[in-house]
Amino acid sequence: MTVFLQQLLNGLSLGSIYALVALGYTMVYGVLRLINFAHGDVYMLGAFAGYYVSKLVQGRLGAAGGGLVEAAVVLILSMLICALVGMLIERLAYRPVRRASRLTLLIVAIGVSLLIENLAQLFFGADPKFFPQLVPERMFEWGGVLITNQQILILATTVLLMAALTWFIQGTRTGKAMRAVAYNADAARLMGINVNGVISLTFAIGSALAAAGGILVSLNQPSIDPIMGLMTGIKAFVAAVLGGIGSIPGAVLGGLLIGLAETLVAGYGSSTYRDAIAFLILIAVLLLKPSGLLGKGQVEKV
Repeated sequence: MTVFLQQLLNGLSLGSIYALVALGYTMVYGVLRLINFAHGDVYMLGAFAGYYVSKLVQGRLGAAGGGLVEAAVVLILSMLICALVGMLIERLAYRPVRRASRLTLLIVAIGVSLLIENLAQLFFGADPKFFPQLVPERMFEWGGVLITNQQILILATTVLLMAALTWFIQGTRTGKAMRAVAYNADAARLMGINVNGVISLTFAIGSALAAAGGILVSLNQPSIDPIMGLMTGIKAFVAAVLGGIGSIPGAVLGGLLIGLAETLVAGYGSSTYRDAIAFLILIAVLLLKPSGLLGKGQVEKV
């Protein structure tokens, strides 16, 4: 039982990272019906932004909270940087082809992903870099289950960000505009909503959440490299599909389930298959419930 609880805790910690990245996929799809395959690379850029920002701020803000102040500053600045990157990607790559076919959008998304990965290898180097230990690891034991302060930080930050996103979308005027654009962009435009601005903001928020995921995972797994977003991006996409792409609660649920499944397979089976489980889940969802767990099937008129 103790082993199961330990794996459950590890799975929730990992799944919260997938949930943050999956939120970006589902938000963009909800507004544009576009799968932004460059989103995993924005997650990678968030980790590298945190790496270089931490070099600037580490040791300059004092030791308050055992590095929590520095970690918070690195997190916020990295999220802002990636928000700007997300807006730039939308403006330069997706907006010119927004009215094009689905195939064109897919090709553009894959091209942007490859461009970011290759530029990252050019500017950052292909060798892995080690993320600074902003929050020194401390381990606690509760009923035989080991938990680190970094896992607590990951879970707490994830819950805070998701709560803030839910409040923003459900309780603000801009969030209402975002939901209107997702429901019917043409009708929203007729009602005076700046559709381009809403779409740009959607990319910014999704990219900021992906950056947060990159920072949080780097606290626990400090080795970062230019292709680290490839597999994580795919798993987060599977999480979005599993939960019901376009559904924000579904993205959270899907991310947690993928993290739990991956951890349990590695803990009770073999770590060799931990990556394969995401693809097995994707195949099962597409065969059994293509709309996802919380998604709604759409009827298209012909």
